[in-house]
Amino acid sequence: MRRRVASGARFEPVYGYSRAVRAGAQVAVSATAAVWPDGEVDPDITAQTRRCLEIIEAALKEAGATMADVVRTRVFYVDPADGPAIGAVHGKVFGDHPPATGFIVVSGFLDSRWKVEIEADAVIG
Repeated sequence: MRRRVASGARFEPVYGYSRAVRAGAQVAVSATAAVWPDGEVDPDITAQTRRCLEIIEAALKEAGATMADVVRTRVFYVDPADGPAIGAVHGKVFGDHPPATGFIVVSGFLDSRWKVEIEADAVIG
């Protein structure tokens, strides 16, 4: 069984990807930027990190998973100085269910307003 979750992001049909894909008990959530439905992006790194994780949580829910099912995240960000702020939000969101993770500094994203993108993998059950 394979189930695709779409978010309606403008890049999904153009680049040919899904926000998330569930295959059996596994759910993979694509790299997620902090874009609001109206296309706005808050410049604050803490707000961006929260928004990324909110979008991920919604995709997981649609696929039948929760944040407690997340086993791995990959956090990509542009400014190394933002690591502690991103980590604080990540730690608070995952609380008693911390996944394996990687914090990876990159040179940039498709949209220069984006400061962080996060991927997540979950296993249901």
